[in-house]
This record gives sequence, structure tokens and C-alpha cells, in this order.
Amino acid sequence: MNREPKEYRRIAVCGGIYNNYLALEAALEDIRRREVEAVFCLGDMGAFGPHPDRVFPLLGEGKVLAIQGNYDQSLATGLDNCHCGYTDPRDNYFAQLSYEYTFRKTSHENKAWLGKLATHRRVKLGQYRVLMCHGSPRRTNEFLWESTSPNCLLEKFCRDFETDILLCTHTGIKWHRALDGYGHIINVGTIGRPENDGQVHVWYTLLTAGDDLQVEFIPVRYDHETLAREMEKEGLPSEFIETIRTGWWTTCLEILPAKERARGKY
Repeated sequence: MNREPKEYRRIAVCGGIYNNYLALEAALEDIRRREVEAVFCLGDMGAFGPHPDRVFPLLGEGKVLAIQGNYDQSLATGLDNCHCGYTDPRDNYFAQLSYEYTFRKTSHENKAWLGKLATHRRVKLGQYRVLMCHGSPRRTNEFLWESTSPNCLLEKFCRDFETDILLCTHTGIKWHRALDGYGHIINVGTIGRPENDGQVHVWYTLLTAGDDLQVEFIPVRYDHETLAREMEKEGLPSEFIETIRTGWWTTCLEILPAKERARGKY
């Protein structure tokens, strides 16, 4: 029996946590002050940062409703890589270092919990139908970039998957597009690492139903220097640590479209 999706008026949604438990803790503290009815995570609890098992108690305490990302699927099923969708050898090299560290450091219990998560979630936000996914509705590791995702594709997603609001992440860069006459596409960003803009804070998204949809991208400042020191102690790549300290991506660059890459330093 199909159940009607639960209805809310105000929700908070975050993308990839990437083991950044300090940013998650700061985001949840900020969210608690904003009188939301529910908090959602669109997957990728692990990757990039240190101490993956520190994320899971915070998810429980914050009553975060999560779905699977590609990382979560790989960890839960014991795959040999993250299936992040990269094609460049250098990108895949650093992705593999990150995945092998996270796989070793994630408990069996937490891997099992990840395996129980759904890949999509539907809710109502006032009058709007909402579909949450990780990459896209058709593929967990699909990158939907602002500069290269045409309206015709996004409108097709909304029609085919019967939704008014499509929420995604995976790219690590937030954006929102209101489609003429049909739907909203919102990449909610990530709280695991900065956005390749030279700023060290991270982002989550606040959505409020009213006469019109209100979409707010909320910056989260956290103790990034402590995170960087912990990454050093764990032997994670210096390239990752530089990103945390500077706000500029040093890896996963080849997947960026030209317009998004031009905003960065490298």
C-alpha cells in the first residue's frame, strides 16, 4: 500500500557530510534555532574527512532523516571504490584514498545502518510535491551542474518523477533554478567541505512553504582548523587539508564544467 508523503511547512536539507562531524554538529545547532519541522540529509555520510563513526551519533541525536548516496551504497555493500562518477585518473586516485580510509574506519554497525537507507524520499512541503535524491532521480552518482543542466532535462525529471521540487546534491556546489511553468531544481550543497570559493564555511538549505516557495542557503561556520589538524593526525592527503584551510578545491577538479572551474583557484 502506498502511503501519502508526510507534509511539512519548513524543513532543513543538507548534502554530503563527508565525515565532517564538526560541521554537522554546527549545522544542527544552527538548525535547532530555526524552528524547522524536520531535517534531511541527501547522502554521502563518509568521504574526505576524519573519524567517520563520529557522524552517526549526531545524526541520531539530531533526528536527521537520511537517504543513501553513492558512498553509502559502496560502504554498505563492500564495493572496492566509492562509485563517485569521476573519469579523470587523478580524481579517481584521491577518491580511492578517501574511500579506503573511510571503509577501514567505519564500523560494521554503521555500514549496516547505511545499507538500510532508501535511495529516494518523497515528502510534501505545503502544496509542493518534493522528491529527494543524491545525484539525480535516475542515477545516484549523476552530476547536475548549474551551468550544464538544460531546462529540458530538468523539466523532464519533474514530469517523469511527478514532483514539483527536486532536491539533489553530489556536486558539492549549491544552486537553485525555478523552471518556467514547471518545478524547482535545488542542489542543496554540502556540509562536508567548502564550495571552492575561497571561503572556509559550508552550506545547508532551508525551505519554507508559503504562497511562494522560499529557498535560503545557510552558511555554517565551524572549527575548520581543528578538523584540519585531525586530518593531519589521521594521515589524510595534504591536498584535502589545504581545501579545508583555504576554501579552494585541490582535487575532484577535472569533473567541474568550465564555468564552475573558472570560479576556483586551480
